[in-house]
Amino acid sequence: MKILHTADWHLGDRLGQRIDRTEDLRRNVEQIAQYCQQEEVDVLLIAGDLFSETVRPDSWKEHIEHFERTFRPFLLQGGTIVALTGNHDNEHLCGTIVEAMGLVEPVEGPMFVTSPHRRGRFYLAAHPTLLHLMDKYNTRVQFVLMPYPRPTHYSADAGSSRICISSQERVHHLSACWVQALEKLYTSPSFDRTIPAVLAGHIQVYGADIQNGLFRIHLPDDVVIPRAQWVEWFDYIALGHIHKPQMLNGQPHIRYSGSIERLDLGEKDDEKGVVLVEIGPQGLVAEPRVLPLPATPIEEIHIRDPDVDLAQLVQRYPLEWRQRALVKLVIHHQSGLHTLVDILEKTAQIFPRWYERYFREVDALDHLWHSEDNEAHHQRSVAQITREYVQRNLRDQPEEEQKALLQMLEQLLQECGEVDCAGAD
Repeated sequence: MKILHTADWHLGDRLGQRIDRTEDLRRNVEQIAQYCQQEEVDVLLIAGDLFSETVRPDSWKEHIEHFERTFRPFLLQGGTIVALTGNHDNEHLCGTIVEAMGLVEPVEGPMFVTSPHRRGRFYLAAHPTLLHLMDKYNTRVQFVLMPYPRPTHYSADAGSSRICISSQERVHHLSACWVQALEKLYTSPSFDRTIPAVLAGHIQVYGADIQNGLFRIHLPDDVVIPRAQWVEWFDYIALGHIHKPQMLNGQPHIRYSGSIERLDLGEKDDEKGVVLVEIGPQGLVAEPRVLPLPATPIEEIHIRDPDVDLAQLVQRYPLEWRQRALVKLVIHHQSGLHTLVDILEKTAQIFPRWYERYFREVDALDHLWHSEDNEAHHQRSVAQITREYVQRNLRDQPEEEQKALLQMLEQLLQECGEVDCAGAD
């Protein structure tokens, strides 16, 4: 059985307020579909975070339709798609998809059955799930699907009445619940120890390289699963959640496939891809093989002397690269010498896909300008500068008028892609 292991698609994601990543992500989703055809894949395994948490409800249908169009040929030829939910997947959306699939193709009896499930369809696991699948050559493989450990999906397995006082207690409790749920599936009568088994989990496993790999996660709040005897129960362990592709402890059969695109600046050096795995009646046939995916360049660029650097940037970076690249700009400028509006226009022409812009005011000797607020003013975005100016000039206006005008300002900043954390209130 040929399995294509991937994870962390984040369909519908955005970089900052300005950049919609739909086209970048769809390009690689379509490349994955091509790999499924070229490599005669039996199972496409998506180890969590199929969708982004930033997807608006009114665009869910659009992303699902593209997914369906892209993989319809694969499914019609008997290919199977197996996915599980991650920490960024919307529980309401995924729950609705699972319920809808149950109505379209009802399953008699319990989900945990030893007879193979039907090929040529899409399975989505929002709870710990055991699937038995068979390929066209009658090779049977069982898949243990372990979604991200949310309290709503796991706490009941280890005493939901327990009260966790601290965040640390909460993550330790969920870690124990995840392991207990896995042990429950492994020891169930439906788990057949005579045939190969694949574990798919959306988790952080202890010992993983998480440098720049945790995407929009506060590290102390993330659940870490200790490696223990359970790693020996499976012929292949397909992991998601950490965006940096890697093997654990140099073991080829325990892998994070990584995300399918560079999703933030921390991933700028990552080479993206998917993992092709072949399982035979006796287990792993050969070392898994990585198939590459094109990755969008992401860079942070400092402009220290706009008069000189802007012209040099055009020479330094080829036009094709500049049109594709996602760029965070840090611009040093002198008040009275440089006009910010001109700099903005020129940088937008050079890097049309900029996603953040920061400004640092310097003196003639290129020293950072220090105001009476010191460090707070060292680095200010366009949104912050504009907001401060408007607020200062509205001090004498009625409170209701101030509020209305500031709301209009925030809408305008959002339309221009100039929104930062300070404007969230």
